[in-house]
Amino acid sequence: MANARDAREWARTALRGIGDSLYTPFCGTDGDDIDWDGYRALVRHCISTLDHQMLWCTSGLAEFWALTIGERKRLLEVAIAEARAIKPDVVIQACTSATAAKDCVELTMHAQEVGADIVYIQTPMMEAHGGQGVLDFFRYVADRTDIALGMFNSPSSGYVLTPAEGARIAAEIPAVCATKEGAFRPGSSRMLHELAPELLIWECDTTVYRAGWLRDGIVVPALLGTSGYLFDTPQRRIFSEYWNLVWDDKLVEAMDYARTSGLDQFELDRGPWFTCYPGRADYFTHWGGAFKYAASLLGLPIGDYPHSRPPQAHVPPEAKTQIRDAYVRIGLLEN
Repeated sequence: MANARDAREWARTALRGIGDSLYTPFCGTDGDDIDWDGYRALVRHCISTLDHQMLWCTSGLAEFWALTIGERKRLLEVAIAEARAIKPDVVIQACTSATAAKDCVELTMHAQEVGADIVYIQTPMMEAHGGQGVLDFFRYVADRTDIALGMFNSPSSGYVLTPAEGARIAAEIPAVCATKEGAFRPGSSRMLHELAPELLIWECDTTVYRAGWLRDGIVVPALLGTSGYLFDTPQRRIFSEYWNLVWDDKLVEAMDYARTSGLDQFELDRGPWFTCYPGRADYFTHWGGAFKYAASLLGLPIGDYPHSRPPQAHVPPEAKTQIRDAYVRIGLLEN
């Protein structure tokens, strides 16, 4: 774990590799319980079977808004215990976003106490009075904790920080060492790097990696929170092989591999279901049920309640058909 004072020095060497954002497998009536054995198996699959380097816990993909404070704490504790028993140096990233700053502090303190390495805070989902409000939220948390902090600048919050606002947070909160830029606006990430070069950036628009942004030091050699376990299997580690080529600066080889392996086509074939609900097409979501359906196709445990908890809708049949067909076409699933 990095304390606030050493966060940036620690991050420069620690944040590397694939960071898996874990879903939450629900069970019981209306998904009111969590399949803890299934969750442990998912952690082991990511860290041991696939040999991925980081975990991103209790995130948007995990449906943090539908989890109690107690459930979020236990999910993090279980992930740390399972992962560190296999790989002691695994980097554990915890998302402690909450609508109340006090709840965020409670979750961040808990992450600090149980041994998470870094905490990410999504731009507050409600009542964020612009960049000043987000800065005040981060300051409130940083003043009461002592752990490395990251920003999670996602459009699902309803407010996306400008480069200047993100740079100001980095300048005024020394614990902030990294950011997951999830708004798919790479021009803003480039500007943020110019304003705050000390900040490690993961740009979710991965095309920038093919443009040499890693070589130029604009982005970090790590996926700070992705669902890499949905694109890798023990038999075909397509995702890992592609990113290893990128991180080795073999960009032409990486692009060739993405084409010949089917990885590029897979992104088109599976459609927008992971992050888009058709009834609200202008909103970026983390549709937990869609991620879990894809996981089920690969034989991963998702609990006996395969849906998301409210307020998310159930995944429609046409989405399942498109996702399944995509897995068949890329060869990760038999027809």
